Amino acid sequence: MGSEAVARAFADIRAALAVLNAEVDGCGAEPFSAADPLAGLADGNLDILAGAAAVEAGVAGLKSRAAMKYADTAHALAPPGTPVQAQEMAVAAEIGCVLAIGPRAASAFLSVSHALTTTLPLTLLALQAGTLSWQHARGMADEAATLDAAGAAALEGHFLDPDTPRPATAATIGEMPAHRFKHKARTWRERHHPESIEKRHAKGLADRRVEYRPDQDGMAWLSACLPAHQALAGWNRLNALARAAQGPDEPRTLTQIRADQFAEAILTSGTSTNSNAGNSAVAGAGTDPTPSSTIRAQVLVTVPVLAFMGVTDEPAMLDGFGPIPPSMARKLVANGADSFHRVLVDPRDGAPLEIGRTSYRVTKAMRNWLRMRDGTCPFPGCSNSSLDNEADHLLAWHHGGTTGISNLGQPCPKHHKLRHTTGWTPTPATKNQPPGWTSPTGRHYKSEHQDWEPPHWPETVMSAMPARPKPEEQPRERHKGQAHRPPPYPPTPAAPGGFADLLHRGLSQAEVELEKFFYDRG
Repeated sequence: MGSEAVARAFADIRAALAVLNAEVDGCGAEPFSAADPLAGLADGNLDILAGAAAVEAGVAGLKSRAAMKYADTAHALAPPGTPVQAQEMAVAAEIGCVLAIGPRAASAFLSVSHALTTTLPLTLLALQAGTLSWQHARGMADEAATLDAAGAAALEGHFLDPDTPRPATAATIGEMPAHRFKHKARTWRERHHPESIEKRHAKGLADRRVEYRPDQDGMAWLSACLPAHQALAGWNRLNALARAAQGPDEPRTLTQIRADQFAEAILTSGTSTNSNAGNSAVAGAGTDPTPSSTIRAQVLVTVPVLAFMGVTDEPAMLDGFGPIPPSMARKLVANGADSFHRVLVDPRDGAPLEIGRTSYRVTKAMRNWLRMRDGTCPFPGCSNSSLDNEADHLLAWHHGGTTGISNLGQPCPKHHKLRHTTGWTPTPATKNQPPGWTSPTGRHYKSEHQDWEPPHWPETVMSAMPARPKPEEQPRERHKGQAHRPPPYPPTPAAPGGFADLLHRGLSQAEVELEKFFYDRG
């Protein structure tokens, strides 16, 4: 193998692996803990797992750099006139044979490696340092693939630049599973892509399709690429129908019932003939005359108020999916899709309200706020939809805990049970930050935070905004009890009457007053 230095380095690695394998079995030179050997062995193996993950990441970074260095030298050594495509195929074939992977996998590996070594330097450094995995790096490369160099650098900087402000209690991307990071990276990309999400969605809509793929043991996959709101509504409806079918005499699992309900839906004629099927389908209504047709899954749609008014093209957030075009959000909340509930956010900073209560019962408003705060079950790595989760007092009610947002979590049933039957305990939360968790071994795992961003204010709105007086220009004498109030909400082309026009765009009086309250607070 190559030079003597390379051979010695890998010999040292194999020797280190032998030492570590002995430590796994507790056969090292000394025990992890002389006072409690069994507990020490358990804790020591967790340390080995953590160290192995970091080393695996470093090796992945090494493989990536070695592959690209080989590709560069192979191109330089190729005879003049060799077609570029043929040379790339030759490189991928060589890499595939060395790593014992297929041509498609080799090409995908080279594509990610090229991105890491050319446009994603922070990701490569983090990979080499062992602070994130190859799966995380691949997710970063996938989301950066459709961005220009500046966009890729901004995406990478948002998650990896140490100077980017982030809550101290928030998990870093390397502390969450790669699939959860990919969701975050996709959300960022949707919000910051140079092309409008409306235009990109129109292109994606043209590619909607259904695919069929045979599988083993007489099974096959049938999948569909659909607009997000239809796919999510269908999934939530299947969940609702499956939960309704469960009972003491039902032998099927929830997963099996979902599959059976799906097959029944596409193989029978019990479909809606309503001309407005686009709305009734996503709401889960009007599909057949049986009682189950009334089951609806409740989905939150968080919409920046200016996007709801049509002033901006900011993405809305579909609970359980992520960013969607504002036009889709407006249709969901305005055209009879009554399973979808609009949540308007403060046009100044996107922040929601703290909600409190002195009784044990958690109100519907609190549950909705928990869904917005956490997005999914807050247990590390869990992607269970907030629709299935259960409100839980972090400090138990009988121990003096209050029923307020800062003392509530919303774990899924599995992790709710885990909390109350094992030594896993949630850590404190706030109105904007979900709880972290402490394991029975005493290790603390940070929570995954929602990536809230202040809504975008277009130049037309900012230019129409009356300038507020500076503090030294405020009148010094006021009548007792008369507080200074900011100027009224400015008129815009979409809302010539300011806040009053919101009433004509589907908002309730209470919601309009809420927006006025936020604005008046400045």
